[in-house]
Amino acid sequence: MPSLYLTIATRESRLALWQAEHVKALLQQQGHHIELLGMTTQGDQMLEVSLSKVGGKGLFVKELEVALAQGRAQLAVHSLKDVPMELPPGFELACVMRREDPRDAWVSPAYASLDDLPEGAVVGTSSLRRTVLLRQLRPDLKIEALRGNLDTRLRKLDAGQYAGIVLAAAGLKRLGLSDRIRTIFDTEQMLPAAGQGALGIEIRHSTQDPAPPGLLDALSPLADASTWLAVSAERAVSRALGGSCSMPLAAHAVWQDDTLHLQAAWGNPLSATPHLIRVQGEVRLPGATANAHPLNPEAALAASALGEQLAARLRQQGATSSSPA
Repeated sequence: MPSLYLTIATRESRLALWQAEHVKALLQQQGHHIELLGMTTQGDQMLEVSLSKVGGKGLFVKELEVALAQGRAQLAVHSLKDVPMELPPGFELACVMRREDPRDAWVSPAYASLDDLPEGAVVGTSSLRRTVLLRQLRPDLKIEALRGNLDTRLRKLDAGQYAGIVLAAAGLKRLGLSDRIRTIFDTEQMLPAAGQGALGIEIRHSTQDPAPPGLLDALSPLADASTWLAVSAERAVSRALGGSCSMPLAAHAVWQDDTLHLQAAWGNPLSATPHLIRVQGEVRLPGATANAHPLNPEAALAASALGEQLAARLRQQGATSSSPA
């Protein structure tokens, strides 16, 4: 394969840069020449308002997509849980990499676990999903907004604004901050967000505007089919319910031999009484993960169909596309 000269568009947070550097190193091992284009997105700038009120997680990727459209970059590396369920025309999720720990982590300077918190303690998160799940576990807690990149959130915790905060375990581990984790929540307690812990690579690709020659071949060794199929099922749940970050939704898939098991949950963060709807299902996909790329199309359709089935069951039990105003 001839060497490619590629630019990766990335947010400038420490975690985003780690992720971009990780992809850069893997592509350089193939002999390609890689540069990074650091960018500050609207999502990074608007820290005083919840994402559900200002446009959702797509605010973290729009500027990167502009760089792709203008040819200033050929690929963008994202935390997959930040990627909208529907990409704009002409863009493609070309690669999903092997997943890091998808679970949520409890971080606190004084309390080893959520159970150790005194009644009425303040816990930080801006995730509606985490809010609903925390209220299910500890209805007495006071949940307050927590925005900013990972380092900013940890600084606010250390400044005493919260008794503890909930973060994605993957980000802490990738940055060598595992020692900040007091405990990792079991998925039965805190079901993860769709795509949590996985990295996605977005490119500009369409019939009218094809990807640069060799780019898809270069990304092929980075792809992990088992992760890709799992997150396809998870993201299908969210897509079928509207794909909005104003939706308090969790979806998480795991493999057991050749069977993909999917769980999904929805709750109302404004309900006076914590109420959680939870469903699960499975689909057998023999041999589906044998090749990373191109993704087995039949298996991808079956994984997405499983997600759609669970979304329909959530709706039947009362889930809606957004939280009440």
